[in-house]
Amino acid sequence: MIAFVNGAVAALTPNLAVIEVGGVGMAVHCTPNTIAGLRVGEPARLATSLVVREDSLTLYGFADDDERQVFELLQTASGVGPRVAQAMLGVHTPDALRVAFASGDAKALTAVPGIGPKGAQKLLLELKGKLGAPAPVVGAQRAVASGPAPWTEQLTAALIGLGYASREAEEAVVAVTPQAEAAIAAGGSAPVPQLLRAALQSLNRAR
Repeated sequence: MIAFVNGAVAALTPNLAVIEVGGVGMAVHCTPNTIAGLRVGEPARLATSLVVREDSLTLYGFADDDERQVFELLQTASGVGPRVAQAMLGVHTPDALRVAFASGDAKALTAVPGIGPKGAQKLLLELKGKLGAPAPVVGAQRAVASGPAPWTEQLTAALIGLGYASREAEEAVVAVTPQAEAAIAAGGSAPVPQLLRAALQSLNRAR
């Protein structure tokens, strides 16, 4: 198993990072949140999980070992493959998923593309208790942070990492803000992967 890759970032797309390791470019599938923390030409270390199929070897990358562990535990549920597990981590942090499973929050799971109400209930039954307990929230973590919402920072960083200028990234974030606010108003969270795709479409139309 390839536990991690460490090297310079050679290229980035919305869901793929190419990391140069010993002169070889390793294609690593990542969530937009992980991509947002990478920059072309800068060194990076990604925890990885290798998924072996009869006709393919696919490497999935994560910001840390905890994300990788949750990614692998999610796949112990029937019907959950690597793409669904990665989509879940693209919408929710590992601790947010732990909270959802501990509290039986099916609505949080249906915010993930491809998971419907029945599938969410099934996952709650199969995975409850398997992901462990969420980290306690103490002190300043309880306070509502001032400044930009986390999704705007993630989206801006992802667009800049893909080579767009700061001004272009900011304009794209403004363009998709109504979509994010609608998702939050409906009781969910801002779906960064979908927002990134919408932002890229708005940038392509503007060019």
